[in-house]
Amino acid sequence: MKDSREIIIFDTTLRDGEQAPGCSMTIGEKLKIAHALKELNVDVIEAGFAAASPGDYEAVNAIASEIDGPTICSLARCNESDIEKAYEALKVNKNRRIHVFVATSEIHLKHKLNMAKDEVLKAAYEGVKMAKSFCDNVEFSPEDASRTDHGFLTEVVNAAIEAGATTINVPDTVGYTIPYEFGELFKHLISNCNNAENVVFSVHCHDDLGLSVANSLAAVESGARQIECTINGIGERAGNTSLEEVCMAIRTREEYFDFKTSIDSTKLYPTSRLVSSITGMHVPRNKAIVGDNAFAHEAGIHQHGMLRDSSTYEIMKPQDVGIARSNLVLGKHSGRHAFLDRINDLGFKLEKDEIDPAFREFKKLADKKKEIFDTDIEAIVLNADIANMSRWSLEDLETNSGSSWGSTASLKLVDSGENIIERDNKENPASGPIEAVFNIISDITGYQLELTNFEIHSVSVGDDAQGEVTVTVSYDGQNYRGHGISTDIIESGALAYLEVINRIERNQAKH
Repeated sequence: MKDSREIIIFDTTLRDGEQAPGCSMTIGEKLKIAHALKELNVDVIEAGFAAASPGDYEAVNAIASEIDGPTICSLARCNESDIEKAYEALKVNKNRRIHVFVATSEIHLKHKLNMAKDEVLKAAYEGVKMAKSFCDNVEFSPEDASRTDHGFLTEVVNAAIEAGATTINVPDTVGYTIPYEFGELFKHLISNCNNAENVVFSVHCHDDLGLSVANSLAAVESGARQIECTINGIGERAGNTSLEEVCMAIRTREEYFDFKTSIDSTKLYPTSRLVSSITGMHVPRNKAIVGDNAFAHEAGIHQHGMLRDSSTYEIMKPQDVGIARSNLVLGKHSGRHAFLDRINDLGFKLEKDEIDPAFREFKKLADKKKEIFDTDIEAIVLNADIANMSRWSLEDLETNSGSSWGSTASLKLVDSGENIIERDNKENPASGPIEAVFNIISDITGYQLELTNFEIHSVSVGDDAQGEVTVTVSYDGQNYRGHGISTDIIESGALAYLEVINRIERNQAKH
């Protein structure tokens, strides 16, 4: 039994988080994140929606087969086919949960389901009952609960509890509610539902009005004992409740909430960076808890206070969330042992087959930079596993630009068969070096992409700092993002564009 003060953390990064535009992940990438979530000590991992596609089924099954400790969960609609698929994917893991749902709001019944209320009641009851026949641990969600008539919502929840649901999740599916209103809804359900004391009430919020964390905390104050959330708050539209924000709010204000979570907060920053690297979604600098500016102080009066006592302007310590503060700077004479020790200090792990490539990248960077900072090492580590799963890599790049005659480039790419393909655009100069490089890459790989966004960020400090380029493209009706990091910003752009193409190919292979 859990401590009555402990809030269950249900992570849905791999299911709801993946639904964010451009965030589709391969099975290998999902496993990498699932292992990080286990290290983070989340209670429940929603591994996916097993019935959605063969790739989703394989991912749920792979995670259920490989990850022990956390409860592994699959989403399912209230129908026999979905529930059987979820069970088949999960049955290898004794610590499993089936999460069934059906929409309950008037707008969803009328415009999406075309169902009457009695049909929805029947679907909820029979869906939970069927899931219960396969699995003792069953969660039920009335989709769009926050816009559902309270009387009907109570009826549906009663039906789910009667059928055997052990967790009742109350979703604010479109991020419509506000904290006081949502808290009152939880009080109503817990007071009016039969046998409410025998189930765990859960909260699932979206951030359309920027209130997902506040709404989740209001639900906890009103009786919810499970929070559904994602790393970095990724998810559909404006995203989901941010795991790092809601967990650190509970930890930092424990004297107010009188609750706690099982989360190892020192793993928050490394997990955030891993998810950002895999999904291609950049973490905003001002993002609470894990953004680059979360513990930065520029105003003189703030700096003066910090020097005297960090608690003057910091309510948390960087180390609490896994941001290392170290004076150790590596360089070209640093060896493998120092490099691996620093990776460990930063909270990251490399697989055996990733160590040599990562160390080679470190030595290459050390030849270009006088000093290697923690942010440089993070970039190397986070790109090590991605490179292992990529078809295309950059071997060499040269560019030449002039204001009167345009820009040319010469590239060498290596494919997974270790074939080197060399091409240039000397006969057809572009308007700029980035355009020249992107055109050649598209020509070699055969992918014609629509570039929708191009961003540049500094990764570390100094004149020889690495620059990170993030590109967003549209291809076949989907958005894809890629990162590239180098001391040469043109090379960063080439690496980002190649990552997008590799991501597209991995996504196509998944389906």
